[in-house]
Amino acid sequence: MSDPARDAIESFERYSHAFNERDVDGMLAEMHFPHMRLVDDDFQRWETSEGMAALEENVTRALKAEGWHTSKAISIEPVQVGPAKVHLANRMSRLREDGTEYNTFDTLWIFTKFDGRWGVRFRSSFLKNAIGSAGSDYLVEGRK
Repeated sequence: MSDPARDAIESFERYSHAFNERDVDGMLAEMHFPHMRLVDDDFQRWETSEGMAALEENVTRALKAEGWHTSKAISIEPVQVGPAKVHLANRMSRLREDGTEYNTFDTLWIFTKFDGRWGVRFRSSFLKNAIGSAGSDYLVEGRK
């Protein structure tokens, strides 16, 4: 029998591994589209994986510019769980190559099960850094 919380956490962990490897295909494999992200009070929306993939080159450049080496989850908490939707409240940390933590933030990820596959559909975080607003070129809805 499936455990929705465990399935969502496993999808998050696969995404995180791909993010750290800068493996765009691996990240996209753990997402559903259209995909939304709330940054401050702006909604970013990607209709397809191609729009998201195009953004990732810019994200990689911005991460390198801020001295990023890897990200890790300090905590992953399923706060609401249903048979086809799970809300994960996560505390994340960004690390430099020497292991120094330089940015810690909270984030909410909403996972859905669609066509038998779990993937993140919506993200919202309190991240403040060089890539906090990454993707504004792909903004469909929002206030500027």
